[in-house]
Amino acid sequence: MNLDQALETFFAEARELLQAMEDALLASDDADSAEDNVNAIFRAAHTIKGSAGLFGLDGIVAFTHVLESVLDRVRAGELGLDADLTSLLLSCRDQLCALVELAAQGIAEPDVATATAGADLVQRLSGYLGGESVPVKATAQVAQPAARSDQVHWHVSVRFGRDTLRNGMDPVSFVRYLATLGELVHVETIATGLPEAAAMDPETCYLGFEIGLRTAVTRERIEDVFVFVKDDCDLRVLGPGNTADDYVQLIRSMPDEDTRLGEILVSCGSLSRESLDLALEQQSVAPKGMAHPLGEILVQRGTVEPKVVEAGLEKQRQTRERRTQEGQSVRVDATKLDQLIDLVGELVIAGSSVGMIGQKAGISELNEAVSTLARLVEGVRDRALQLRMVQIGGTFNRFKRVVHDVSRELGKDIDLLISGEDTELDKTVVEQINDPLTHLVRNSIDHGIESAAERATRGKPAKGTVRLNAYHDSGNIVIEVSDDGGGLKRERILAKAVERGLIAPEQTLSDSEVYDLIFEPGFSTAAAVTNLSGRGVGLDVVKRNVAALRGSIEVNSDEGKGTSFKVHLPLTLAIIDGFLVRIADSTFVVPLDMVDECLEMERGLPPTGRDYLNVRGQVLPFVRLRDVFGVAGGSQLRQSIVVVKQAGKRFGLVVDTLLGEAQTVIKPLGKMFQGLKGISGSTILGDGKVALILDIPALVERVEHGETATLGKKDRLVA
Repeated sequence: MNLDQALETFFAEARELLQAMEDALLASDDADSAEDNVNAIFRAAHTIKGSAGLFGLDGIVAFTHVLESVLDRVRAGELGLDADLTSLLLSCRDQLCALVELAAQGIAEPDVATATAGADLVQRLSGYLGGESVPVKATAQVAQPAARSDQVHWHVSVRFGRDTLRNGMDPVSFVRYLATLGELVHVETIATGLPEAAAMDPETCYLGFEIGLRTAVTRERIEDVFVFVKDDCDLRVLGPGNTADDYVQLIRSMPDEDTRLGEILVSCGSLSRESLDLALEQQSVAPKGMAHPLGEILVQRGTVEPKVVEAGLEKQRQTRERRTQEGQSVRVDATKLDQLIDLVGELVIAGSSVGMIGQKAGISELNEAVSTLARLVEGVRDRALQLRMVQIGGTFNRFKRVVHDVSRELGKDIDLLISGEDTELDKTVVEQINDPLTHLVRNSIDHGIESAAERATRGKPAKGTVRLNAYHDSGNIVIEVSDDGGGLKRERILAKAVERGLIAPEQTLSDSEVYDLIFEPGFSTAAAVTNLSGRGVGLDVVKRNVAALRGSIEVNSDEGKGTSFKVHLPLTLAIIDGFLVRIADSTFVVPLDMVDECLEMERGLPPTGRDYLNVRGQVLPFVRLRDVFGVAGGSQLRQSIVVVKQAGKRFGLVVDTLLGEAQTVIKPLGKMFQGLKGISGSTILGDGKVALILDIPALVERVEHGETATLGKKDRLVA
């Protein structure tokens, strides 16, 4: 798809979205679908704004940003969608139609009537934003090739995200669009992420580009070309104003595809092809035995700074070493590995079934053979799971670019410190944790780290610090995102929560309960809305995604000193060691790595309403699983408590019977039960029955909020 075709696609989609916006506005008085209509209006405006930014239609972007700000207040319930506001929004929709049609005709500047109408609408919209006037250039510009005077050399390094094609983007169209800004000196396609043909997914993007561009436009204008895929790609733009250290960082992040020093320096833009040819020629004509290394020649000629050459040589050495190591390994297709894990899971279930048969038969030789089989199956399971374990360092390294770009956008000087990058966890967990971590890192940069002036008044160094750390804890992995910023403002969070009706004014909350409020949907204490944040979207998604991985988030903050988010995750999502418990005729599984101890209550439990015990001088809160899941039947006289530990917190689970340890193959719940509280999955026991796996983080949350009563009917699975 070329640039013209891409523009036509945008115009067609914009017209459809504007029609949908009009339909939703006209149906806004329907109380039954009011929320859906508001969301549809906001979604249409947001999509048009993002797409217009991709093509440099700054007038549409600026006008839609003001419109989107008003719509966001409507969506948050701060503004009512009355007749006057609906009429204004319909006029804004008509203005957008006019701007889109002007852009489709290639008209760079709107006529006087359109520009005047746009300015009037912006002033009226600003009245809903506190009366502040918002300057908008209501134009519909179409990007034109840049003038050839005062052109400078820029190097653009881009690696597109895997979902670029699925999101309707054509990677080549971005390169073609760059050509309209100036002259493409060289374009090198990076295909190191391309798998073998049999493993390729036609809807997955594996490409990247190293591009040399001569143009008179600014760095910001070049970066704006990629604005619609900015969150889903790795982009670096180097040129005037960049130091040698910037090129060194780019060299270190480049793929291991070429071990020749000259090609490495050309690919990163620190050396032109002409300069490389001259240096190679000088090397070739030198007398035999007197030729200097290429790097030395480049430094002597003053073509490349010594530290850049050193970085290139180090990259060359690392690439050769890695290729040597790869020669000693075998690449396995991920699909085949997943199939192996599935088969191992079925083997575990079959082995458990054989074990039960052996116990019933009472044959000593059979039991001995079954014991040997179980030990071998456990060994195969552990080795198979190790094949899926990958280091988290690769994920951590991607955030160097996130910190660089976001801190630059906000005008902050921030350093990223990484530790624990060699910590291993399941590749499935690694793939799914990237987006939540991105939200947390961006949140630390935007809301956590103060401005340089504010840090100076607090006696802090001007440069802020964001830390990423990973380590193992009680069979789980903990990923910590922390900063040395201003910390969470407890009183401001409480005030916002009271304002939104999340808590009562007289309600008393602990620090952890207060900090958990920031994960509520739409919750934000930001004073201003920007293109980066402030709309309260993000942390609620983080918590939901982490919960989907059977994990939890712990927040610690010290106002004025910093904030820490600790994400607790299981090492694997496939097979775990479980501890079986029974309530009446129902069997449940507790992840064994979370079990701290078991207690037998010979004298019975306290009466309902006092859900805590004194255990060796410490208070132990507990929940009665029989009550939580509404299991029918009376409780046994002698009950047991399984003490579990999650994120440093201990609490008890009251059960009827302890059944002991068992290997557990995790089976996902069907769509009908995915919203079930307190249950994270299921497993098949050796006798063929199904046991439910307890969601310990969710139960911890219930204990902390004092929710120990029976779940509602829609949440019950056991009756």
